Amino acid sequence: MSTEEERDGVRLTNLDQPLFEGADATKRDLVDYLDAVAGRLVPQLAGRPLSVVRVLRGQKPFMQKNLPKYTPSWVRTVKVWAETSRREVAYALCDDRRTLLWFANQRAVEYHPPLFRADAPDRPTHLVIDIDPPGPDAFGAAVRAAHLVRQALHDSGLRGAVKTSGAKGVHVFVPLDGRTPAEDVAAATRALGARAERLDPALATTAFIREDRGGRVFLDSTRAGGATVAAAYSPRIRPGTPVSFPVPWNDLDAVAPADFTIRTALGLLGGRDPWAELMPEPQALPAGLIEQGHTIPVARVQAMHEGRRRARARRETG
Repeated sequence: MSTEEERDGVRLTNLDQPLFEGADATKRDLVDYLDAVAGRLVPQLAGRPLSVVRVLRGQKPFMQKNLPKYTPSWVRTVKVWAETSRREVAYALCDDRRTLLWFANQRAVEYHPPLFRADAPDRPTHLVIDIDPPGPDAFGAAVRAAHLVRQALHDSGLRGAVKTSGAKGVHVFVPLDGRTPAEDVAAATRALGARAERLDPALATTAFIREDRGGRVFLDSTRAGGATVAAAYSPRIRPGTPVSFPVPWNDLDAVAPADFTIRTALGLLGGRDPWAELMPEPQALPAGLIEQGHTIPVARVQAMHEGRRRARARRETG
């Protein structure tokens, strides 16, 4: 079998190389998988400034936002101002199969779109809570916490879809009608996290500082604004190359992240797109939820101040 070929005008090279240590997959396996799911993955990426995680031979994985100078001219791009680095970043818009294949040839394994489209950066299309268990063997706890989030959504008059993150946790997505400003979506996310935490504070916590979590599942309600989330069907750089995979709520207790890999996912999908099928219709966020969220401090800011306070206290006590 040739180690090079061309698809959709994209030259694919070194296809027999191992993808990364422990991947149980080659670059060809990555290319074939992404090509097969392109019709399901590209609609999630299209029109959104894309970050990818690449893994080159002999190097540690790295997240790429700014496109390299050798990017083909046919790759659509959008420039976004990065406040932290004080510069414009040229992001790709992965709007078609050809661009996805080009990324695959660049050994881009993970695909992390933001929650907004480039033409409407202040109007998120989804609210997301990232459910992060305390350890790699605590997926069952993450599932139980996901059901708390589902209950909090129900109590708030909302519905969401759930998928494995492809790592150790779970993502809950709530599709929005596109009318709510990012600041209000962020507030509503904080309020939902708080409501879910109150349902079982022994299991779940919204504590942003790791040492304050006490072995509980972290309900990360900070995925708003410019944050990105691994797309459904995106592979992850983990042993066995798992993928983020949609699961019906009623089946969530019966699955494990390792069930879904670039070798098994296609057979499970058949000809379907369960992420599109399971996603509810876009919804408006209740005013009360937004109002409650604005009374809750922003976790990252609060954690920064608390970290400084604790450091000062340590210095004072020697």
